[in-house]
Amino acid sequence: MKTLFVISVMLVSLLASMGCSDVDTRTVESQSTPKPAAQSAPAAQSASFTGPVVETMDAGGYTYVRVDKDGEAIWAAAPKCEMAVGTEVFIDMRMPMKGFHSETLDRTFDVVYFTGGFTEAAKSQPGNAMGGQMAMGGQTEHPNPTAGGTDVDLAGIERADGGMTVAEVWGSSKSLAGQQVTVRGKVVKYNAGIMGRNWIHVRDGSGASGTNDLTVTSQGMAKVGDLVTVKGTIAVDRDFGAGYKYAVIMEDADVKKAE
Repeated sequence: MKTLFVISVMLVSLLASMGCSDVDTRTVESQSTPKPAAQSAPAAQSASFTGPVVETMDAGGYTYVRVDKDGEAIWAAAPKCEMAVGTEVFIDMRMPMKGFHSETLDRTFDVVYFTGGFTEAAKSQPGNAMGGQMAMGGQTEHPNPTAGGTDVDLAGIERADGGMTVAEVWGSSKSLAGQQVTVRGKVVKYNAGIMGRNWIHVRDGSGASGTNDLTVTSQGMAKVGDLVTVKGTIAVDRDFGAGYKYAVIMEDADVKKAE
């Protein structure tokens, strides 16, 4: 009996020892190899911010302001306006221009946020600073293909040699994407210097509403009423951000006044 009792005690001790060892091992593992923390989703980049103006200057019809945000200098520009250092302003950040060079200031900015106008922070309405249009220098550019004027005489416009009509470009836009096309038409709207390029709306009398206006970007110049020949690369579903998307657009076009 004594022997049996001793054996029983030894078995109980051994089992107890094994149980503690098992618990201790699990505890050490949980401490030495913790589960990875749940990865939080990256914060969406803010489309705007507010801050005090620490520097301001006027040049080339624009007012430039510098606002310091978390130790970073951020520049923004809007059509010329009265702006005082210390003013708390709302800055729309949806229209960045990277590597922007101001010829008037003879200065290149890493990035400038262009906006239709500055709004005092207390009066700001996020999302409305652009006024529903792509704005710069007091001019506006609409993504709507019918945005051009309608008082320009489009009678008698002939197709350019080897070229296409506005309606044909719209009708074949998918297959024309990435290709150079020539179009002759009259300028019905012209905006200069928006996002570093000039915006020209050309019509030739072809097409129905919505397909009778070709938006053209160029470094070339023109004026409303000019008969021009434009040659550039067709792009489809071109998205410039901030909701400004063109179903069809001709980019980097050469612009020549037609005879």
